Amino acid sequence: MLDIQFIRENPDKVKENNKIRKCHVSVDEILKLDEKRRALISQADEKRAELKAGSKSKPSPDAIKELKALGGEIKKLEEALVPVESELRELLIQLPNMTHESVPEGVDESGNQEIKTWGKKPAFNFDIKDHAELGASLDLIDTERGAKVSGSRFWYLKNDLVMLEFALMQYAATFMRDKGFTPMLPPMLVREPAMFGTGFFPADKNEIYKVNADEDDLYLIGTAEVPLASYHSDETIDIMKEPLKYFAFSSCFRREAGTYGKDTTGIIRGHQFDKIEMFVFCNQEQSWEMHEDMLAISEEFWQSLKIPYHVLLMCSGDIGAPNAKKYDIEGWFPAQNTYRELASCSHDTDFQSRRLNIKYKDGDQSKFVHTLNNTVCAMGRTMIAIMENYQQKDGSIEIPKVLRGYMGGQKKIQA
Repeated sequence: MLDIQFIRENPDKVKENNKIRKCHVSVDEILKLDEKRRALISQADEKRAELKAGSKSKPSPDAIKELKALGGEIKKLEEALVPVESELRELLIQLPNMTHESVPEGVDESGNQEIKTWGKKPAFNFDIKDHAELGASLDLIDTERGAKVSGSRFWYLKNDLVMLEFALMQYAATFMRDKGFTPMLPPMLVREPAMFGTGFFPADKNEIYKVNADEDDLYLIGTAEVPLASYHSDETIDIMKEPLKYFAFSSCFRREAGTYGKDTTGIIRGHQFDKIEMFVFCNQEQSWEMHEDMLAISEEFWQSLKIPYHVLLMCSGDIGAPNAKKYDIEGWFPAQNTYRELASCSHDTDFQSRRLNIKYKDGDQSKFVHTLNNTVCAMGRTMIAIMENYQQKDGSIEIPKVLRGYMGGQKKIQA
């Protein structure tokens, strides 16, 4: 959420930002409602002062009537204020974050800029298989029974692919703890304020599963970012010397409502998947350096798995509402002959902390923290990348060296 004072002082900047972020909210309407709100508050405050002054001495019968009338006027002003504040809030929560000056302008993913590539794409001297074919031939994935039990875009993982996920979980957790991040296992059901606070509501409400409507009113998370961001809601935290750094494992749930017909084969896009996410709370002076550090950590992780990748600087038309700036790491998927997203590294400045009311003290001044998040390892996508890049001529899959110790020294997945 943007600071209303910033909008008052920089209406043209906000209008231009809305333009490049495809937001159609009227800044002029926001300012008009804000002015009306402030006028009502000012009038009510003046009349409260009159009421307080008149109540100090013993009033005459006529004065009592005037004071009662004054109380009625205050009530009317307060009642008039409610819809104005509600309408203003509805517009404010639709505004995207202010875009960092380094972000390229673009209308969609075609405007993203490749800023780095790493690794040598594997050269195969045999006809390669995609992950779905490998999963079937090695009895690792069962999408038919997943669909039978739960519907489309669900599946069972089996045999050594399950053990590979467990190995990835342990390796990624050890990797992140060694980087100074605190391990967390968060709740996977959250209340609406957590979804709103992170910026998933109202923009992505259609992608989120709601459970026990009108009873618990809980939502299944689409990423551990949600409970991690909300962990310090309504708190003032100590981050002047060091950021607070967390990583969390969770299952994640997404309706994928806008992706009908896309990636229906195999396990590349499902309604349920497991992921390890990193999250940082830091002060405003450190946050941009921290963003680059988080990207470097992510790159080191993928390099340790020896998955070829490139880094994209995402354009204004392809970043989420909370993001001021975002990098994506896309890994090489040989069977598709293309790069696919493996990790997103986002800087959300104070967009989330304003909604969640998370502050820190800088001397005598109270400021909103900056929040950052990055995917450590989305298990499904990572296993697909391993399966396709490490497949062998005999139909087996080599296990990356850094994971073998977590699989009892096993070197291959084979029939």
